[in-house]
Amino acid sequence: MCGRYASSRRPEDLVEEFEVVDSRVPVPLEPDYNVAPTKEVYAVLERPPRTEADGVEHAPERQLRTLRWGLVPSWAKDASIGSRMINARSETVAEKPAFRRAFAARRCLLPADGYYEWYPTSELTRAGKPRKQPFFIRPADGGVLAMAGLYEIWRDPARAEDDEQRFVWTCTVLTTQAQDDLGHLHDRMPLMVDVERRDAWLDPRASGPQLLDLLTPAAPGRLEAFPVSPAVGNVRNNGPQLVEPLPLEEPDGPVETEVEDT
Repeated sequence: MCGRYASSRRPEDLVEEFEVVDSRVPVPLEPDYNVAPTKEVYAVLERPPRTEADGVEHAPERQLRTLRWGLVPSWAKDASIGSRMINARSETVAEKPAFRRAFAARRCLLPADGYYEWYPTSELTRAGKPRKQPFFIRPADGGVLAMAGLYEIWRDPARAEDDEQRFVWTCTVLTTQAQDDLGHLHDRMPLMVDVERRDAWLDPRASGPQLLDLLTPAAPGRLEAFPVSPAVGNVRNNGPQLVEPLPLEEPDGPVETEVEDT
């Protein structure tokens, strides 16, 4: 799964990297080295074509937006379900009721510096459970990780028709079986979208299960993984020190620290 990641790029950098033509980010997000479920995150997406009064259909516009991580299906009765919808398995995303509508027409890219996974070690905590060592996984070339995602627009029934906050935009990360070089850390990993396939993935006019052919796990050697401070397990901790490499034999912090529920 992907339950935490880091995102420190400025919106203007993402606009250039992803060839965005319409930035819908009124207030930039602060660099976040401990992105957790229900937080606001950057997403690149394309809105469906508009048909003007002259009858001319216009191409979708690529936008940069802030969405809440944890997809809320359009049919949900309340938004609380989103905290359990942070990942969507690629093997079933086209059929699952929670994701199939979004997969058909609302695909996005979720830019990240990298993501975290927790690896059980042979050491035991005071509670007798295996101590989990966090690892940070990022592109080896230092580039942006373009994670494949889906987004939804949920109408909050508790808000009035004229309330600007009545529509809630949320997202989820698509995952797949981890590659051999990373599978020892966790059996799942986010799916990536290569530069040459971004246009096809984002196009809301495209549909069908063949869209999954556009997504591939990162090729062996493209990602690097290294141990980092257990402090990332606490959502209240933040800052670039969380992604600093840490010698595995010298963990920084209490050995019983593990990722917390959010």
